[in-house]
Amino acid sequence: MGPLGQHQKWSHGYFSFPKLEGEIAPHMQFKGKEHLVWSLNNYLGLANHPEVRKADEQAAAEFGMAYPMGARMMSGNSKYHEQLEQELAVFVGKPDAFLLNYGYQGMVSIIDTLVDRNDVIVYDAESHACIIDGLRLHMGKRFVYQHNDIDSARKQLERATKLTKESGGGILLITEGVFGMSGAQGKLKEIVELKNDFEFRILVDDAHGFGTMGKTGAGTHEAQDCIDGIDVYFGTFAKSMAGIGAFVASTEEITNFLRYNMRSQTFAKALPMPMVIGLLKRLELLKSQPELKDKLWEIATTLQKGLRERGFDLGVTNSVVTPVFLKGELTDATAITFDLRENYSIFCSIVVYPVIPKGMIELRLIPTAVHTLEDVQRTLDAFSEVSQKLENGYYKENQFAIA
Repeated sequence: MGPLGQHQKWSHGYFSFPKLEGEIAPHMQFKGKEHLVWSLNNYLGLANHPEVRKADEQAAAEFGMAYPMGARMMSGNSKYHEQLEQELAVFVGKPDAFLLNYGYQGMVSIIDTLVDRNDVIVYDAESHACIIDGLRLHMGKRFVYQHNDIDSARKQLERATKLTKESGGGILLITEGVFGMSGAQGKLKEIVELKNDFEFRILVDDAHGFGTMGKTGAGTHEAQDCIDGIDVYFGTFAKSMAGIGAFVASTEEITNFLRYNMRSQTFAKALPMPMVIGLLKRLELLKSQPELKDKLWEIATTLQKGLRERGFDLGVTNSVVTPVFLKGELTDATAITFDLRENYSIFCSIVVYPVIPKGMIELRLIPTAVHTLEDVQRTLDAFSEVSQKLENGYYKENQFAIA
């Protein structure tokens, strides 16, 4: 009997997960076979935490999924929505916060709302797709700087400053707290220091940093001791909080401007009550149980140390996101993931060109607080074997029936 035991499972399509009353194990059923999973958005293991499950269940029983029946501006507000906003603001070190229905759409709309045709956007070259889509809506100028390159950012700020002196607009610099593909932290503190020479505001997408970075888990801006220097802070509930939605935190002036001008929120139904109440419980646990973050980092550190000791290239990650870079073509990448899945029962994400350069393969591992050291060891052994197969040409000589 495997680690899932005789627990009842729910399934949809090829996948099924254990339906437990305790923590959700990082295992799933894929086409009837149990797999160890490294691609779940559940950093702190809150997805099936018993207190979270209880809060979700009670809120759903009391309110159902329909309430509140309207947009926040009309009939969709509640004391729970406001409480969550207030608690989030305090936690991330900002005066105010505004709930958003979705992370991706939220970032697109924040950008669309904050700038007009007279403003200039300066942004990191490896910004997330939601940022890029937000930029596409901007009718003014935008300049991209080389990834995490402060000298390049400085040059683009110089260009932007010249334009805004003529247009009378402002400058918005956009970057990420933790870049989800590489695991690299954005150089927030160094960017903040550029304010000594330029006048601009900073918007940070900290989807992967909220809950995982900093002494309290407040985010990458806490980890880098530059909370006050970040003007607009954006975090999602999809990663550490294992939920749906997002929030933006800033001054009361900026947050209220967004609250009354973000069309994607003004004309959309509010977050359902069970999700909001469930998020309050998740935030409570995030703050009161630091051992969850500690366990996450223990798993991530052990995994990354073990991979590096075995000669794997992890790039420049300095977060829990764990990319493993290999040299190979698309056919090799497909064969490796198939081999890992079918013969080692390990499921992880694969990234290839055009996200990364041609001739490279990235296997991205997302550690969680509910992985075990045994899971780490099993993965290290499997990666060593498939790496050796790749080097010896095994995947070129053997055909895999991809299914």
